[in-house]
Amino acid sequence: MPEPTSDVSPRPPLRSVVVVGAGLAGAQTVAALRTHGFDGRITLLGAEGVPPYDRPPLSKELLTRPEPVWLSADLGVDVEALADDVRLAEPALSLASGPDGVVVTTSRDEVAADAVVLAVGSVPVVPPGFSASSLLHTAADADRLRAALRADDGLRLVIVGAGWIGAEVAGVAAGAGADVTVLEAADAPLSRQLGPDVGALLAGWYRAAGVRLRTGAAVAAVEGSGVVLADGEHVPADLVLTAVGARPASGWLEGTLPLDARGALLVDGDGRVPGHPRVWAVGDVASRAHPVFGTVPGGHWSAALHDPDPTVRAMLGVEPAGAGHAPYVFSQQLGHDLALLGLPVTTGPDASPVVLRGTPGEGPWAALYLDPAESTGLDDAPDGVATVRAVLLVDSPRDVGGVRRLMSRGEPLRLDLARATDPAVRLKSAVAP
Repeated sequence: MPEPTSDVSPRPPLRSVVVVGAGLAGAQTVAALRTHGFDGRITLLGAEGVPPYDRPPLSKELLTRPEPVWLSADLGVDVEALADDVRLAEPALSLASGPDGVVVTTSRDEVAADAVVLAVGSVPVVPPGFSASSLLHTAADADRLRAALRADDGLRLVIVGAGWIGAEVAGVAAGAGADVTVLEAADAPLSRQLGPDVGALLAGWYRAAGVRLRTGAAVAAVEGSGVVLADGEHVPADLVLTAVGARPASGWLEGTLPLDARGALLVDGDGRVPGHPRVWAVGDVASRAHPVFGTVPGGHWSAALHDPDPTVRAMLGVEPAGAGHAPYVFSQQLGHDLALLGLPVTTGPDASPVVLRGTPGEGPWAALYLDPAESTGLDDAPDGVATVRAVLLVDSPRDVGGVRRLMSRGEPLRLDLARATDPAVRLKSAVAP
């Protein structure tokens, strides 16, 4: 582990912390506490019964990694060595908080501490009538799906949802010989995440990878023999995988903390829960205030990786470091690499206008999502200077690091669009003075 960065005493003084959640965000919180000099008692509560691991490879590398990417090996974060009390199969059931401390109740006992960090992760959305479907959210889910694909060459797999996970699994499964159909209720894949126009540019990837994509196909129910669409059509399947999104695993906090409709907590830029001075939140459950992007919903992998450090710094009174980071999502799907940096507005009247850099289907390309307030006057050949809220990079892995730095400077990214939309010009050279 890195050497402690500060000997500053905690403000207010903390001698014990309970971290709820043993995923990436929870493990990073435990590591940050020790890195920044906290020598008090740390209790870590998990629900899955296994050590912390990185979740994205479950879908991206379903068949090439027979076991999870353990964070102890991948990041050098060994929670057993760092925390005093590690309970990996003891989920939290309730929380009581006050000005002087917290009490977390589990199935075994009560854990009292000076503060709690909620790193509870998420749970998959399972619509009514979908109980017969499979999920891909945990290491155990991945084991079952991997076994099914390997046992049946030609397995009829229906995936409900053309989001990140649905697309990633579709490509992997088709490559392994499965007969794959993806059903998406929207008119384009990744419509909610990327917007319908950009999502439509990805539709051809499915056909090229040997996957049937059906958009505008709302599923009413999942049965043992397949799925029933809203119009009554039956789509046969040997296995149905539902991948229609996730929500914070915060149901146990209802009535205790101010959860929004998604089950998330609105926190400040340091992860504090307003009105609860001993409660902090990171990762999926934290909708975090950001100086550039406004409120950033939880769920970004980058938030679980990076946000625990500034949160722990604030808890312990350690000087902040840098301007923070832009939201970041990376996906490998259907033979392509995607990196989304920033926070686009993809729906509603204030959706971000999009301009393209490069030509889809002709090598690497990018989509630049502009500030909706600056949409007036844009046409197919934009010029002038505009604020860029997000950048989608397609098949441009070498550009990810540079764009991340541009998006994470702590100020809005302003680009000269005539230069930014020219693939021959490096994006950093298009930054407006």
